[in-house]
Parts: sequence; structure tokens; C-alpha cells
Amino acid sequence: MIVVFGSINADLFVTVPELPKPGETVLSPGYVMRPGGKGANQAVAAARAGGDVRFVGQVGKDPFGQTVLKAIKNAGVDTTPCRQVDDVTGTAMVMVDRAGENQIVVASGANQSLHPDLVPAPLLTNYTVLVLQMEVPVEANEALIRMAKSHGARVVLNLAPAYPISEQALDGVDVLVLNEEEAAALVGETLEPARHCRMLARKHGTIVVITLGGKGAVMFGEGGVWKVGTLEIDPVDTVGAGDAFVGAFATALDKKQKPRDALHRASVAAGLACLAEGAQTGLPTEKEISSVLPRLAAPTLVS
Repeated sequence: MIVVFGSINADLFVTVPELPKPGETVLSPGYVMRPGGKGANQAVAAARAGGDVRFVGQVGKDPFGQTVLKAIKNAGVDTTPCRQVDDVTGTAMVMVDRAGENQIVVASGANQSLHPDLVPAPLLTNYTVLVLQMEVPVEANEALIRMAKSHGARVVLNLAPAYPISEQALDGVDVLVLNEEEAAALVGETLEPARHCRMLARKHGTIVVITLGGKGAVMFGEGGVWKVGTLEIDPVDTVGAGDAFVGAFATALDKKQKPRDALHRASVAAGLACLAEGAQTGLPTEKEISSVLPRLAAPTLVS
């Protein structure tokens, strides 16, 4: 069983000729609302990858709340632990110009008061993979890591965005997933990804995965540093790739696959997620991942 504790947003996309300067007003013909939030995205990614997923999050009492909850429920995610609170639903406002540059403002709304007590105790067992991100209060994540470890659950933490988190919390994580910039922020200096992996893994006694965008990913685990590439594709939208990676990785772990095999499936899922627009609508199914898996070489031990 996979339990995802995290953010859920309504993402409002507005296309503009040019991004506005301070004090300037620009016009757009309209906007598109898509469900988002890293927690919700990863829950949907895990469910589509074949996982048995429960999502724990909060929405507000505005029109967006039930819409975004319905979207993840329709994707096969159990939203029973979610609740509606007296706040606005988390909302991201994304402006994109004709050159592809963007400006994003995120109103955290109901996400900012998400509390670990919302997770029913029976969901945290030694058969549970708990997935966390950093778009909710760090204190909630830290408390939930302690709770999870006391019940024997495995913890996957996606350190995105790279907000500070205690050393003790990182010591309780089983798999740490982050990108190159997040790894540099955590370590305090920019090193080769393989060195970041090894350093963080040895310091915290955890498997560390660093995603490299179009260059694939590296992982320290199973006795060394493993490297995997990416699918050869023409990307349409890369927004959901990181969440697809995390969801597929967690699902593979939950199905008792080796970390190197989880790395392989996660990289394929991330590539497939780039072939459609939207953070959730383009997330691949288990069948799609399995059918494309032979097209990507398996991870190799590089050091």
C-alpha cells in the first residue's frame, strides 16, 4: 500500500504574448484549469503505475476543491482521508509567454495547515510506502516520518522544493529523491551528482536518487552508484515528469522490486509523462510503462 501525504492544487494556466513587467497589465484570451500539486500528482502517478494508493491532503470550501479531489479519485486514488477546511484550495497561477518562459505564483491555501494527525494510524504499517514532498509544512513531514518509522513503514521523500528539513528527519528516510539543484542546496555546494548521491547516502543511511532531467538519473544503493538514461522522445510538456518518476519509483518499491529496477521504471514513466500536456493528464499507466521498458537500457553500475 502507498500512502501519499502532500499538496493538492488547482493550476491556472494563462498564455500571454509577453510576461508583464512590474505595474503592467497584459491581456490573455482565457485560461485553463488543471489539477495539480506535487502530492496529488505523485498519488495519481503511483496509481496509474499500478499502485494501491491512499492520498491524504486538504482542499478549501471553494469551487476548485471538489474538482481537484474528483480528478485524483477518478484516477484510481482513494481520497477517503482527505478533508475540506475553511480556507481556499491551493492554487498555482502560471503565466506562459510565446517563447515558453513562465512566471508562477502559488497560493498554498489549505496545504499550509495540513497536519500529520490526518493520517489514520492503520495506514502506517510495515507494508506501507509513505510518499512525502515539501509543499506542506515541514513540521508535518518531520512528525510523520517519526510516526512512520515507529510503525515500520518505508518513507520516500521528494525534497522538492528544497526547503530546510532536520537531519533527524533525513535519517528516517528510506529513499531520498531530489534533482541536481535540490541536492546542491541540501549539501551546501555543487558537486558531481554521483558524489552528491554517495555523500548523502552515507550520511543518512538511505538510498539517494538524483534526477538529471534529459540526462536520466543516478542512484546510490545496492552497493554503489547506478546510472540510467532517458527515453528518446520529442517532449511536449515536462511539467509532470518529476512526479511521474517519484510515483513510479514508489510503486515499484511497494511491489518488492529492487531499487535498480524501480529506477528503470521511474525513468521510463518520467519520459512518457512528457508526451502530453498537464501534470496529471499525461501520467502513464502500468501497461504503458511495461510496454516501453525494453526501449530504455537497464541501469548500470558506474562506481
